[in-house]
Amino acid sequence: MKRIYEEHGYGDGPVADCYWETTIARPPRGQALQGEVRAEVAVIGGGYTGLTAALHLARDAGADVAVLEANGIGWGASGRNGGFACIGGTKASDSVLTRRFGADGMADWHRAQIASAEHVSDFLERYSVDADAHSRGGEAVMAHRPKDFEVLREEAQTLERGYGVKVDVIGPAELAGEGLAGPGFHGAIRFPLGFALNPLKYVLGLARAASEAGARIFEGSPVSGVTRENGEYRLTTPGGVLIAKKLIIGTNGYSSDDVPDWMAGRYLPAQSAVLVTREMSDEEIAAQGWSSDLMAYDTRRLLHYFRLMPNRRFLFGMRGGTSASATALSQMKAKIRANFERMFPAWAHVETPHFWSGFVCLSRDLTPYAGPIGDWPDAWAGFAYHGNGVALGSYTGKLLAGLATGQGGVPALMAAPPARFPFGRFRRMLLPMAYSWYGLIDR
Repeated sequence: MKRIYEEHGYGDGPVADCYWETTIARPPRGQALQGEVRAEVAVIGGGYTGLTAALHLARDAGADVAVLEANGIGWGASGRNGGFACIGGTKASDSVLTRRFGADGMADWHRAQIASAEHVSDFLERYSVDADAHSRGGEAVMAHRPKDFEVLREEAQTLERGYGVKVDVIGPAELAGEGLAGPGFHGAIRFPLGFALNPLKYVLGLARAASEAGARIFEGSPVSGVTRENGEYRLTTPGGVLIAKKLIIGTNGYSSDDVPDWMAGRYLPAQSAVLVTREMSDEEIAAQGWSSDLMAYDTRRLLHYFRLMPNRRFLFGMRGGTSASATALSQMKAKIRANFERMFPAWAHVETPHFWSGFVCLSRDLTPYAGPIGDWPDAWAGFAYHGNGVALGSYTGKLLAGLATGQGGVPALMAAPPARFPFGRFRRMLLPMAYSWYGLIDR
């Protein structure tokens, strides 16, 4: 595989102390692919996108589907994210997107985002998956500077028009009363769509549902190459080869530049790190003044995201980091802890026994993609959710299943073919420059 970070980033080190792994006992790892296996549809990636595609293909279309996962189910971003099943998926501004896709295109995109969160909620209910879902009140966007609160006031109106919901504007003096207190917050808006969940419980539920629907899932089966021969796709793994008429790739930030070669340069993994506290007492929570269970993030470009979970642990995440070495991971651990203590000083004494990191995925145009793999027939990929993959990654799997059966379309914003980043396999060099600029803007 041709990947652009250090090997440590693709191993067990970054996820060794992941909190989610302590919340549910994984089932025994499934068998790896052995010998020659045939299927109608081959799916690469055992995360939200791949498993949702497999579920819809097997359950709704009766297709013979085989999923290949390099490690274990949800081992990548799907099992280690912050658990925000919310709208989002782009990093480009609405004004830029409106110029590109027009008012109709934006309306279609807004509908897709609403549908993405509903899609996850419907799945949890249909399959009785207890994924600790909470924060049904949506999410709060916290102004980290006074001037950002004025921007949020205007954004609230834009969100109301675009999504047809009531967005609450919360002034600085009202934050404490809403349980959103912190010395670095200068107002907020509350957007009433989406909810929080345990991402690992969710992805394991997806795998179980897909398997029960008839999809075959092979774990420990990394794909080292994809070729097309005699009208079929051949996917090579250490133990064998999977031959299929159709192909779906859902590997997002854990993709490889040569699986297949078309992927080269079209995605950019970026690191996100998370810590989780021990359980806190009511007195400790009151001392800080953050008692809301809303999902929240701040207005920084290198944003922080955080939420108080039902068991009174606090999850705190942030973007950043341009290396995935063990040394860099240790440095990121110290940095995120310092940011946590600065933003929530009353919890400076609270231990954070869980820390981990993983890759989110960007595209050059800062929009997600769901569509064909170049000019290959009957082959599709979905990726670049820009840190919002719980809902959008799942919904993309449904869209890809529709493309594979010829019974669905894709919003224009997601159908635009992804351009390649400059610098090829060295495109990581773009991140330090971008992060330095973002840091200056965020001050």
